[in-house]
Amino acid sequence: MKQDQANEELRIILSHFYLKGTGLEIGALHHPLPLSNEAHVQYVDRLTVNQLREHYPELNDVKLVDVDIIDDGEKLSTIPNNSKDFIIANHMLEHCVSPITTIESFLSKLVSGGTIYIAIPDKRFSFDEKRELTTSEHLIDDYYKKNDHFPHFIEWVKFVNKIESPAQIEQNALHLYTMGYSIHYHVWDYNSFVQFLFSTQKFLKGQFDIMNITFSDFRSEIITILRKK
Repeated sequence: MKQDQANEELRIILSHFYLKGTGLEIGALHHPLPLSNEAHVQYVDRLTVNQLREHYPELNDVKLVDVDIIDDGEKLSTIPNNSKDFIIANHMLEHCVSPITTIESFLSKLVSGGTIYIAIPDKRFSFDEKRELTTSEHLIDDYYKKNDHFPHFIEWVKFVNKIESPAQIEQNALHLYTMGYSIHYHVWDYNSFVQFLFSTQKFLKGQFDIMNITFSDFRSEIITILRKK
């Protein structure tokens, strides 16, 4: 318990140090990031709270944050450009079809000097353990919309849902794909995520600085802080 509290304190320390002003948290569900009194947040999700409870029945017994803005977190189409001081994406980037496009979208919504707080699970310590690491080349192809995403659902059903029958794998993957279930499209460990950040920084022509990359034992996650130039 003390270790869990210490690791949660790391999130608090980073958020209190880097996040100030007005911003957004995307997909907070039941675990919003603790913020200081200097930070004021609106919660963004693609679904209403009632729809989220239908989509994630496993969360029926926990309190979800009130969703302030219904929007696609990868695009944030309803948010004016250059209008927010920070954006929080905890355990959201791995759900994105194109993480590079998502980071580019975040940057467009931030004021100069605005901050992105990202946490992702390290696949070595999660149900993604047996999945292949996502390469930077694959993510660039995602950016240019070259990839078919259905194979991600096949991989999810096979390694996360642990279904072995080829017919059932196909059937379950198609069901999740059709309903728009939010799987982990991409998986990283610490080293591959660091590589992704630096390759994305180069690909986006240095639009952001990498302020911090930390591995946290809490939820075995990697936390990074990016700052818009």
